[in-house]
Amino acid sequence: MSSDRVDYIAPWWTYWLHNFPHINLRFQPIDKTFQPEDENYQQSLIFLGCVAAAGLGLNLLCLAIYLSCLCCCRKEEEEESKKPNSCCVTWSAVAAGLITCVAVGVGFYGNSETNDGVYQMTYSLYNANHTLGGVDSLGITLPFGLKQVSGTMSNMRSGLHQHLARLDEIFATRGDYVQTLQFMQQMADNVIKQLLGLSDWEKAKVDLASIADQSATIEYYRWLTYLLLLILDLIICLLACLGLAKQSRWLLTTMMVFGVLTLVLSWTSLGADLATAVGTSDFCISPDKYIMSKTKDVISADIVHYYLYCNQTLSNPFQQPLAIFQRSLTTMQIQIQGLLQFAVPLFPTAERDLLGIQHLLNSSEASLHQLTALLDCRGLNKDYLDAMVGVCYDGVEGVLYLCLFSILAACAFTVMLCAIPRAWRQIACREQDYDDIDEEDPFNPRARRLGSQNPDHTNMHSFCSYSSSMGSQTSLHPPAPAVSNAPMSEYMNHTALFGGNPRYENVPLIGRGSPPPSYSPTMRATYLSMTEEQRRHFGNDFQA
Repeated sequence: MSSDRVDYIAPWWTYWLHNFPHINLRFQPIDKTFQPEDENYQQSLIFLGCVAAAGLGLNLLCLAIYLSCLCCCRKEEEEESKKPNSCCVTWSAVAAGLITCVAVGVGFYGNSETNDGVYQMTYSLYNANHTLGGVDSLGITLPFGLKQVSGTMSNMRSGLHQHLARLDEIFATRGDYVQTLQFMQQMADNVIKQLLGLSDWEKAKVDLASIADQSATIEYYRWLTYLLLLILDLIICLLACLGLAKQSRWLLTTMMVFGVLTLVLSWTSLGADLATAVGTSDFCISPDKYIMSKTKDVISADIVHYYLYCNQTLSNPFQQPLAIFQRSLTTMQIQIQGLLQFAVPLFPTAERDLLGIQHLLNSSEASLHQLTALLDCRGLNKDYLDAMVGVCYDGVEGVLYLCLFSILAACAFTVMLCAIPRAWRQIACREQDYDDIDEEDPFNPRARRLGSQNPDHTNMHSFCSYSSSMGSQTSLHPPAPAVSNAPMSEYMNHTALFGGNPRYENVPLIGRGSPPPSYSPTMRATYLSMTEEQRRHFGNDFQA
């Protein structure tokens, strides 16, 4: 293991989060030590979630007051005041879109960082569980093992007992050989006694693989939930911008409802992330202290300290039984070698059992070397440090970015919820302005369309226009020849007065030389001011 990974140093942001006030639901300050089983500590984390809930309530209250003021304080807006309001809505939409894009980017990064940290932790737990499983299969169980005596040691114990029992019968006539066999049996029992006398490991039995599986499952659903939330925020922002561009009131209303829902989800995620970050930081400040406090009643403190710190100055607590195991194996191999050399010529039938014992001793020695390597603190300590780095560095950092995402998303949707009602109101005012335009106005495009569909309605407007034009013409006392022009020339002159659009003239009346009927005193006065020749020209229809 590299030298820079020997000691664990908590990052600065864990100290910052650890200094957050820890207050229970009775508003009493409590100890900041990580104690997940303590009720007051659990209430302190719930209190942080309640703070986020209070922020949500305050946000919704401000929005309600703003909407109430917007609805109750309506006043007549002049044409000059409409442009700044429209500009305000536009810039509000742009600001909400930019903040949402930044929030989604921060959220994606934080979600990825958190996932990487949890993955590194679960990977380390799987490696540690594999190491402990290998130790258990070789004959000794550490604090997280599954059985006490298994694998090689169990095979050696049963196989050695069978071989020694047969050799006792073969060497019955030789007391010195029988005494040698009894000495070997005593050494084998002593080795097993030394290994079993270290501690009662069954009390500290923990399945790391099961913990890793549960953590991976929870992390998968957490990652997927945040991914869907990020996509939802982005879609709502895009649809809101589309509704503003298309001036669609129903789309803006729908996005406003979804915006309120997303605002609630943002504050909820902020409360959950804040509680998770503070609780994890409390653990990351002193993880060794918490682990030692949880194992002090079942495991020797020397063993836990050896694997947590793994300093060169610390001695391996398994060194003594392993050394006894090694010396016993060496002595037994010397005894078996002597029996093969001196007893086999006298008792040829004993060779098979002696070779079987020698094979067991050789395999046990190989397992002893593997066991010594697995019991060394460097492997498990590296897994422990990797897990702590994954949780306290990448994990907590990612959760902090998710908190920032929630804050930015709440700000963005607050701005959007303030801009949408103003935009909705402007769209309604614009439609009302169109409805207030006089349909009888010939310059109104809507009136033109209606006039083309209703000829009688159009002809009535032509009479008025014609009469008013004639009044203005006669008031200038034009010369007589100008009045007695041909019907077609007269029609063209009056057409020019009406903007060059012949639709507003009643062509048959021009040919008949009759003035339009009088609809006002002004038009009657105009007729009376005409000369006799002009009246004769237009006929006697007006007098009738």
